[in-house]
Amino acid sequence: MRYSITLLCSFALLFTACDGGSPGTSDDPAFAANSETATAPAAAPDDYLRPGYHFTPPAGWMNDPNGMVYHAGEWHLFYQYYPDGNKWGPMHWGHAVSTDLVSWEHLPIALYPDELGYIFSGSAVIDKENTAGFGKNAMVAIYTYHDMVGEKAGREDFQSQAIAYSTDKGRTWTKYAGNPVIPNRGVRDFRDPKVIWDAEHAQWLMVLAAQDRVQFFGSKNLKEWNYLSEWGQKTRNHSGVWECPELFPLTVVESQDSAWVLNVSINPGGANGGSGTFYFPGYWDGKEFTPRWQPSASATDTVSWVDYGRDNYAGVTFSDVPDGRRVFMGWMSNWNYAQEVPTESWRSAMTIPRDLSLHATDFGVRLHQQPVEELEELRGKEKTIDLKRLPDGVTVIDLKPLSNNGQIELDLTVDLMDSDAEELYLTFSDESGEHYYRTGYSRKPGVENALFSDRRFVGNTDFKSSFAPERLTVAPRWSNHDELRIRAFLDRTSAEVFFDEGDPVLTDIFFPKAPFTKLMIEAHGSVGEGMPSGWRLVYGKLWGIGPSQ
Repeated sequence: MRYSITLLCSFALLFTACDGGSPGTSDDPAFAANSETATAPAAAPDDYLRPGYHFTPPAGWMNDPNGMVYHAGEWHLFYQYYPDGNKWGPMHWGHAVSTDLVSWEHLPIALYPDELGYIFSGSAVIDKENTAGFGKNAMVAIYTYHDMVGEKAGREDFQSQAIAYSTDKGRTWTKYAGNPVIPNRGVRDFRDPKVIWDAEHAQWLMVLAAQDRVQFFGSKNLKEWNYLSEWGQKTRNHSGVWECPELFPLTVVESQDSAWVLNVSINPGGANGGSGTFYFPGYWDGKEFTPRWQPSASATDTVSWVDYGRDNYAGVTFSDVPDGRRVFMGWMSNWNYAQEVPTESWRSAMTIPRDLSLHATDFGVRLHQQPVEELEELRGKEKTIDLKRLPDGVTVIDLKPLSNNGQIELDLTVDLMDSDAEELYLTFSDESGEHYYRTGYSRKPGVENALFSDRRFVGNTDFKSSFAPERLTVAPRWSNHDELRIRAFLDRTSAEVFFDEGDPVLTDIFFPKAPFTKLMIEAHGSVGEGMPSGWRLVYGKLWGIGPSQ
């Protein structure tokens, strides 16, 4: 995924992808047909780092979410998976299901590599009208074949699109005998098909990545595809290869205008380094995508990012969700260091599921994210922050009565107008106070209304220099509201912080030496000239969360 116009970095792209990508893995076996679903050791030494309520693989390596679809009361999550090692290898599709987006059941591997190549990223749909002839309500997976033999031979056409189907709710799979359904069109990076049913135009609609742009295809039967158009080569943000795109409809909440959102992942080139995902709101006419409502850029931001944190990549949404919900999950890591993180028996987690919505704001039409309501089932002991005002200085809250494993939900709202304070820090620390994760807000002179996070002092950060560079993770504030809401989900080794109504979001992973047991709320900068010091607290609650509650 590391893209450059130089020959050297272009060669490196042979071994990197939203679907896989690790330099030096091309000598792995072409496929491992006899692999079974991996099982973690009963007492793995890195168990204390495994998240409690985020999805993780049972063992081995995981990256992109794939084939996410809702069917017959189950949320299906497929994912890029290498069960035989903790670094990227021959890609399979792992598989898990949930009835509530909270608890996940691991199922046997769905798709294995074969003589046509590795199984790279893609999507899944429910063929309700049997358009493909595999059976009514068949689950059809659409994925990229990555031909390692062709790649090693120096060919350009080593990626193509294929399908497989299941008639037993995703438990067993048959690969279509006529694969590939879309041969390579002369593009080296030709991958990651995301398919939905385009009801208005009565077609299956596919968007896929084609190096520095996306391409659209249409089909009546999921087997025969017609090229429709392409878009993006001349738009902004081409510091890396485009990957894992998705096009889906959403209604602008305030105006009820119909709209479409195009998401694209890129590496490098993320908002704060390495991997990232950005979006374009616009229109789809059945053949071409047209961007509209381009958000007003801040002084430091010219791209609309799905997440400003360093650890939310390749995210897509579930297909066929009832009631028009658009539920998103991403891979909670970054190609800058994903293969070096200090876990051994397993690697990587997915973000919490998030409901997406589109809103007309003072900064244009923008995508908002909210943690799905189902996560409230995880709430355990509750604590109200019983203060009318967060005073200047440090207020310490003991987290031990809520959780002893670093699993916390925080919901805090402060009044920005009833104070002249300049900064608000929320610092989660271990008992020593020396190892901590911090997030917050600053409006100091010279700071453009910035939101931030900081993981430099959490614990183990020296496994890769790019993991904790000497700078904060920052995001502009995309709201002019008088109140600032901060909602944070911490889970042992990660934090997902939703500011205001879910725009922006900062997602970070980290590796503490001990669980967080204290929350320090710090207010700074009040001058005390006619305005009350500190921040007026509008709302503040904490919960211990997790399956064990």
